[in-house]
Amino acid sequence: MLLAALLPLLCRLRAATAGKLLVIPMEGSHWLSMKEVLAELGARGHEIVVVAPDSRILIDSSEMYETKMYPVPFKKEDMEKHVHSLSENLFSEEPFLTRFVNTWVHFRKTVAMFEAFCSSLLYNKEIMKYIEESKFDAIFTDPLTPCGQIVALHFSIPTVFFLRGIPCGIDIQAAQSPDPASYVPRLFSLYTDHMTFPQRTRNFLLATADYLTCSILLSPFESLASNFLQKPMTITQLLSHGSIWLKRTDFVFEYPMPVMPNMVFIGGINCGQRKPLSQVSVWLGRV
Repeated sequence: MLLAALLPLLCRLRAATAGKLLVIPMEGSHWLSMKEVLAELGARGHEIVVVAPDSRILIDSSEMYETKMYPVPFKKEDMEKHVHSLSENLFSEEPFLTRFVNTWVHFRKTVAMFEAFCSSLLYNKEIMKYIEESKFDAIFTDPLTPCGQIVALHFSIPTVFFLRGIPCGIDIQAAQSPDPASYVPRLFSLYTDHMTFPQRTRNFLLATADYLTCSILLSPFESLASNFLQKPMTITQLLSHGSIWLKRTDFVFEYPMPVMPNMVFIGGINCGQRKPLSQVSVWLGRV
């Protein structure tokens, strides 16, 4: 009886087919996390194209995906020198104010560098024509640099975000999750969702400082997106068009907050395969 009931439904099922995925990654450790996912998708038969700058540090080629490069106004040596300088500043023992100013300058330079990469991609006629003609099913990108989302909006392609998080809680706001400062603690505040009035006041001030900081730092991307898409666009508005948010975190370890259904927590996705501990196995065998 059960088989007779399911047979009409089974006959209507379509065979699963592989899709075409455009990947616009971010350099550095972000790529190392994304690369493992691409290898698995490639092994399952999906057609994957990675679009990356020709001056890159870790982004490499693979038989699991096709790589297309576009020229950028920076050399690999420039990027490595900048990353090294930023790391030295973060771990320096200079006075706090000196480190703060230096870090701010480095972050502004980092944003300018990635904005230049994005501009080089958006105004590369050959690459953009290829993307338009390829008819990709989705774009897989790290929204920390919103270049992938600009391309997605331009060609009306659904976007899947792959991220750890975005400074200032932009990811939470863009996904339209409730984010009242009275109940949702800011990053590094050490508060819970139960705060006293002074704590809520301080949390609100932290949220305001976050907003002002990111508004200044990310303004080059907002200008680029507004000019290219021919309409005013903030980072939050830009990222609000994302279809799925894959967050490489565990909800249990995060600050308490409500999230939307399209935010999927995939913490541990980059953990290595479990291997037996040889010495423990030997000890257990003797017990």
